[in-house]
Amino acid sequence: MLSGTPRPAWVTFDCYGTLIQWDEGLDQAVRTILAGKAATVDPARLIATYDRHEHALEREQPHRRFRDIAGAALTLAMRDLGLAPDERDAAVLTDAIGRMPPFPEVVPTLAALKAAGFRLCIISNTDDDIIAGNVAQLGGHIDRVVTAEQAGAYKPSHRIFAHAHRALGVTGDEVVHICASPHLDLVATRALGLRDIWIDRGTGRRPADGYQPDAVLPSLDGVPAVFKDAGWL
Repeated sequence: MLSGTPRPAWVTFDCYGTLIQWDEGLDQAVRTILAGKAATVDPARLIATYDRHEHALEREQPHRRFRDIAGAALTLAMRDLGLAPDERDAAVLTDAIGRMPPFPEVVPTLAALKAAGFRLCIISNTDDDIIAGNVAQLGGHIDRVVTAEQAGAYKPSHRIFAHAHRALGVTGDEVVHICASPHLDLVATRALGLRDIWIDRGTGRRPADGYQPDAVLPSLDGVPAVFKDAGWL
C-alpha cells in the first residue's frame, strides 16, 4: 500500500503500453507489413511469435540495440510462419514504434502530476532515437528518459533500474514506478521492493505468481486520486 509511505521525489513510467499505445500501434505496423506478402497470416500470430523472439534476444549478451533486436526478431518470426522477410520490414516496424501516440488520458495526467511538483522519468526497453518521437507527443512533461540503450540492459534486468536511479540521484525508496507490463516491469519492482502502480489496460496479461502491486488502475488518469489517498497531494 502507498498510504503512509514518503512522497516520491520521482515518478517513473514504463513507456509502451503504459503511456503509448503499443498494442494498437504494433497491430497496425504488422498489418502494413503483411499487406505486402502473398501468404495469409493472422497478425496476432505474427505479433505473438515476434514477441517471443524479441524477449529472448533481449536476454542475450552482449547487449544489442533495440533496433537490431526488433529487426532480427521480426525476421525470425516471419521465417517461423513461412513468410519471406524483406529488409524494409524492420524499418516499417521501428519507424511505426516512434510514431505511436499516447493514450488519450496520458498528457493531461502527466500535466497534473507535473503541476503537483512531481518529477517524471520514463524507463524503457528501447533506443534513444526511437523513443524520441513518442516523447515529443507527451506535452513536454517528461523530465528524463532512460533507455535500454543507455543502460546496456533490458527490463526485467535490475541493471536498467539501477542505472535510472543513479541517473536521477535517488534510491529505490524515493520513486514510484507506474507500468502496464507485468512480465517486464512488475517482475523487477517486486524483486527490488519498489513501490508500484499497475495500469491494467485489459490486455489479459497478469502479474506472475499472483503478485499484487501497491495499486491497480484501468488507465493513467486514476493516478492523481491514488496519490491523493496516499497523502502526496
